[in-house]
Order: sequence, then C-alpha cells, then structure tokens
Amino acid sequence: MKERLFIGGEWVEPDGGHYEVVDPATEEVVGLAPEASRAQVHEAAAAARQAFTAWSRTRPEERAAILDRAASLVQRDLEAHTEVARAESGATTATARGMQVGVGAARFRRYAKGALEPVEQALPPQISAAGPMGKAGVLGAVAVRRPVGVVTCITSYNNPWANPAGKVAPALAMGNTVVVKPAPQDPLSVYRMAEALQEAGAPPGTVNVVTGSAPAVGEAAVDSGDVDMVSFTGSTAVGRRIAEVCGRGMKRQLMELGGKGAALVFDDADLYTAVRGIGTTFSFYSGQICTAPTRVIAQRGVYDRLVEGLAAYARALRVGDPADPGTVLGPVISSAHRDRVESYVELGRKEGARLVTGGERPACDKGFYVAPTLFADCTKDMRIVREEIFGPVVVAVPFDDEEEGVALAGDSDYGLIDYVFSGDVARAFRVAGELRTGGVGVNTVGRNMEAPFGGFGSSGVGRDVGSYALHAYSELQSVVWPG
Repeated sequence: MKERLFIGGEWVEPDGGHYEVVDPATEEVVGLAPEASRAQVHEAAAAARQAFTAWSRTRPEERAAILDRAASLVQRDLEAHTEVARAESGATTATARGMQVGVGAARFRRYAKGALEPVEQALPPQISAAGPMGKAGVLGAVAVRRPVGVVTCITSYNNPWANPAGKVAPALAMGNTVVVKPAPQDPLSVYRMAEALQEAGAPPGTVNVVTGSAPAVGEAAVDSGDVDMVSFTGSTAVGRRIAEVCGRGMKRQLMELGGKGAALVFDDADLYTAVRGIGTTFSFYSGQICTAPTRVIAQRGVYDRLVEGLAAYARALRVGDPADPGTVLGPVISSAHRDRVESYVELGRKEGARLVTGGERPACDKGFYVAPTLFADCTKDMRIVREEIFGPVVVAVPFDDEEEGVALAGDSDYGLIDYVFSGDVARAFRVAGELRTGGVGVNTVGRNMEAPFGGFGSSGVGRDVGSYALHAYSELQSVVWPG
C-alpha cells in the first residue's frame, strides 16, 4: 500500500518519497506513507484557503448531506478499514472495528446533524439613553457563530479514525476547510477517510491530507500563513511548542493534551465496579489513552482489596496478537514507545514502589508488547505517579480521609478526567466539584459523547465533543441594529 498526499482534491506524489508504516504486532511493513515537503504542506493550506470561501457559503443542508454520505461510505467498507486500522495501530480487531472505525463513522453522522444546528442566538434588546452616540433608542442584537477559516488538524496515534473524525467532521460542518496531519505511526486510515469524503462529494480543497515522519511536516502545517486555527491532540510538550507558534500568529487553538487521571476510591465504593473501570487502563488499547485512570488513590479500608483485585484483573488479561479474537491486550504503537514504558517500569522499581504484577516483557516472538503492570504503595512525589506513562501501567497510593484523598488527586500538573468511586453519591458529587479537571466520572469510566471534553492545566485548552465541538470550530460575531 503506497499512499499519495491529498491536496486540492488531487492525489499527489510526495517530494520526500515514502516511509514505512509498521504493524506493532508483527513488526512487518503494512504500507508506505508519503513524506511531504514544507512546500507541499503550504500548498495544502493554500488549497484549503482557496476552497474556504465557496465551502463556507454552502447551505448547511449540503454540508450535512456530504457528511452523512461519508459516514455511510465508511460503514460500507467497515471490514476493510478495520483491517488497516488494526494493522497500523496494533489495536485488537474488536477495538479497531468498534472504537476506531465505528466511532469515526458515528462522528461524521453526528456532525451531519450538527451542520443543521442553529448558529444564531437572539440577545435581549438594550434600551439606550440619548448621548454622544445619538438619540435614545432600542438596539437589537444577535450572536452568530461563523466559521474560523482554515483549520489544521494534527491527530494522535492512539485512534486513527475517531480522533481525526472528531476534528474534521465538526470543522467541516461549521463551514471550515481543513488540512489534516495524522500521527506518523498510523496515517493510512486517514487516507481512507479522505477517499470517503471525496466520494461523498466534498469539493476539492475542502479536505487535504499531508503526512511525514519528520517534525518539519507538522511545523509547516502550523506555521503556514493560510492557517487560522490549529486543533491538536498529543503530548503536552508538543502542544506547548504549537501554542508558541499560534501565539505569534494569533491563531485559534484547540489543545487536547496529556493526562494522569486519578481514580479516587472511597471505603464505601463498589470494588467490582472500581476494579473493572480502572482495569480498562490495562486492557483498552494497551493503556495508550489520555483519559485512563492511571493513578489509583484508595482509602485504606479498601486499599489492599482493591490492589488485589486490580492485580487479578491484570493477570487474567490475554496478551497477544490483536488479530486473534481472544486477545484483550495488544502491543503498544512502536518499539521506541515500548522502551519508554519499560523505562518507567524500571524507574518505579528504583523509586521504591512495590511491583505487584507485570514488569516483564511478555513472551511474544514479535511485536512491541508490554505486560499489564501494577505498582502499589507509591508516594505522591514518585515520577511514576506524576508523569504520563501512556501504557498499561497503574500506580496505587493510599489515603486516610476525604481531605487527603482530594489533595492527592489534585496534586498533578494534569487535569483531563478524574474518577470518583463511592456509595455516597452526595459525597461523590461534592468531591467532583473540588477536582480541578475537565471531566469527572462518578462510579463509571464511561463518557457521555455530548458532554464537553477537554482539560485544565497541562491537559489542554478549549472544549469539544457534541455541540461544543461546533462552538470550538467557530468564531462569534455580533450583529446589532436599531429597534
């Protein structure tokens, strides 16, 4: 599979040749991704700029129809897309089908409806007394959401369908045009997405896809003078560099960055629910998910039982080939990332944390596998407690009373999603109000996909998902007139 760049509605040979995309499970090459030059990235942004005027003036119903057709086309080719997503990302087949391709199609369907949501909000009339500005009178006003312009969408490797679709679909629904720069590790799925949008009738230049293994490609997608906004999902370190460039150009930003979610488990919690919820850190996409409850902060009355339950959960997981229907835990994305996760496991040992389970590389002939790993008896100052590991590693910290538990949960640079497990719902909601984080799950790790998503602090800037994504990809304009 040898891909070409998608620029201005045309499939273009890359200036920099191609680089290999590797299956994390087999270490085999599954495709060749194009290496764009800076000039080609800027050409993509220029194509998006040229297409913007016409696209932003299309009727909402036309934009909705294109997005809806794209969703149907993705679903039509669900199994083929699933195979590509599984092979390039290392996700299990079930995850690739349901949580990657399936969610990607659902997001196009959701924002087909979103294109039809009202963009005007009437405001109360204002009575103005006579003065230097003129006679007395009544002024009417309306706030209108307008498209931002050209949006660069830089996406993460942990979901090559849902993450790009969650940016592209609402941006297009609002009348923006986009330049998509996928993560270098698994960009092939985004080209399938571009094909679906092209077949659905998206006009040339509305959607552009550029890829590259070198940082220069992403840098060009951010610094182009044709780009009005950057939507980024990835590490906090890269987000800071992007923000600096955006600041110089006064470009809009939407940043969904790292996380180190706290799972605050009280003595009266349902431990079965807590274990299953926290256990998703081990099992779902090998812990490569920023919303994972990776810091378990447990009250001493349940601490030992919770640690035992999590250890049993981790040991029961079947690790292996993600194409095997029985596999629960597949590989991490690359050998470099496996080395990084393993370095944190070694660091945890050196810091004095108690290794309860895991810590050894699984006995697989090939692939970038990491055993589900649990550390207990950690302290708040340990790096494994403070830093995002982004792998199947959970750390546990005990606490005595509510005040201490809340303080431990809040002692983090991150603030994406935390979790509270308690049989006292009133307390759970009270504690949620004390947590400086963009979201709180109460007795669940599930998400409501209409609720705003984003973080405090080092976890990002802005909110998306549901109608909030439409707001994120729009500018507010006020229109005032005499009554």
